[in-house]
Amino acid sequence: MRARIIRIGNSRGVRLPKLLLNQAQLDGEVELQAEPGRLIIRSVKRPRAGWGEAARRMREREEDRLLDAPTPTRFDQEEWEWR
Repeated sequence: MRARIIRIGNSRGVRLPKLLLNQAQLDGEVELQAEPGRLIIRSVKRPRAGWGEAARRMREREEDRLLDAPTPTRFDQEEWEWR
């Protein structure tokens, strides 16, 4: 697919067809990178995307238990308070 670079105020831009954006699964914020002869547009990766859903599935399968037994410390045997 070809497109023209158009003037948008003092900048330049390319209109991207909705079908192309849907096929690339791009929505909202994107990351841009320039290389000689090309521009790369990627979706912004959220560092913890999907963690909530993964935790819910783990809970449903009862896979969210501690791997090791708790290790008692002196704080478990004596009373203490915040200062």
